[in-house]
Amino acid sequence: MIIQFDQLENLTLQHIFGQASQNITSLAFHSKQVKPGALFFSMKGEEHDGHQYIDEALANGAAAVIGTSFEKLGQLSRDYPDHTFILAEDVRETMALFAKRFHNHSDEKLKTIGVTGTNGKTTVAAYVRSLLTLLDLPAGSIGTTGIWASTHKLSYKKSTPTTPESTDLHQIFHDLAELGDKAAVMEVSSIATDQKRVHGIEFDAAILTNFSEEHLEYHKTIDHYKKCKLALFDQAKSAVINLDDMDMGLELAQTYSGKKITYSLSPVSGADISADNIQFSDIGTNFDLSYNGKIHKATAPIFGTYNIANALAAIGTALLFNYRMEDILRFLPMLESPEGRFQVITGPDNKKIILDYAHTPVALTRLVEEVKKMEYNRLIVMIAGIGIRDFNKMPKMAAAIEGHADEVIVTVDHPGHHDPQIIIDQVMKGFSQPKAPNIKAALTRKEGVIASLAAGEPDDIILLTSGCINGAQIVKGKEIPHSDEEIIESHYQSYYHDCHELEA
Repeated sequence: MIIQFDQLENLTLQHIFGQASQNITSLAFHSKQVKPGALFFSMKGEEHDGHQYIDEALANGAAAVIGTSFEKLGQLSRDYPDHTFILAEDVRETMALFAKRFHNHSDEKLKTIGVTGTNGKTTVAAYVRSLLTLLDLPAGSIGTTGIWASTHKLSYKKSTPTTPESTDLHQIFHDLAELGDKAAVMEVSSIATDQKRVHGIEFDAAILTNFSEEHLEYHKTIDHYKKCKLALFDQAKSAVINLDDMDMGLELAQTYSGKKITYSLSPVSGADISADNIQFSDIGTNFDLSYNGKIHKATAPIFGTYNIANALAAIGTALLFNYRMEDILRFLPMLESPEGRFQVITGPDNKKIILDYAHTPVALTRLVEEVKKMEYNRLIVMIAGIGIRDFNKMPKMAAAIEGHADEVIVTVDHPGHHDPQIIIDQVMKGFSQPKAPNIKAALTRKEGVIASLAAGEPDDIILLTSGCINGAQIVKGKEIPHSDEEIIESHYQSYYHDCHELEA
């Protein structure tokens, strides 16, 4: 794409050194990913300054560079007179707008839905993708469990665990549109809004699930965290709001001035849609759905009261897009859940292994409450300290589970550059009796899963929680492949093999 940098609209470029135009073939913010003809964005982060990698980007073939150092860019323009070096006030903001332009404003060709909240983003995104697709608005999704088109999972090397960087994000929008999808629902993290990854996108709808303490290792204060969550709604045409959330939902319902729909699990909340008389079975949930003064009988193949709230968020989105309640109810029994969210695997001797990557104290508490409604002998729960997250949250995970499980296995997710034992010790601080015989530790998630499965007896529930994402564990900057499902399968294959040998 030939870009005439001095004629770009809606971009504030402070100075252009060198050539005014270039044939740009790709966009990159990581110097090692630069290809010949790329436009390289030199961003400053908490640990690294992208200006240190400009030389590597140029060596790999970058045709143009955007940065914030007048001196550095000016010097480079003298060394590379055939290149373009651009001074920008905010590289991230500029990158987002460039990415949108480079991919032909593909986000505007789709119905875009942003989902934010401390818990439930992944599940709500999956429910919205599934429901809209069933309603004949084929939708893709972007988030923790990967990138999905309406029909299948796509193969992407994600730049971040939840919300991709803007260059990747607009590439995904382009690809979804090329595949024929008409909508895209995405998880929008507070860090993503703060880092302007979604800058320049006007969302057709924004959804708030809930709000509680999280990501303080990044935001430092709860007020900054909340501000970044609310920022999504400043760039949304309409909103779906959880009225049961006392910290942010009630406030947003009062202050948001656009078209909105509220939801609640309380029929007396005054919400636009609500659920009551929730009844669980082995195949899902039946409930009364109230909307516009009418009560409808609803059925969904989901488990957990909090997941009914997540389903209401999806229903609210469909209503905002003018779908009829009758059609929504017809497709609700076909709703698809995301990977790793209340995923039930049947083991030998009537054991049930449940995968749910709840990784906050609130999510863990809600999850255990729902699991305890099922029939079981003993409850074994694995929790984890996440090395790339807030250390202050780790003891709270222990406090949330203490006294609520027969066996507790403490392990580590994504140790990063930390010693796993330090993470284990930090989690253990939250137990009033850390040396209790029913509390054990495992230094890796794989060891934790195996220890949890080994502790299981007939009719037990084994609940594996926390934040294993993207099929990998992050260890010292590297992604080490990991799959709970594969470990479970391998463990029980060994179990059956040992049993057969004993019988022989």
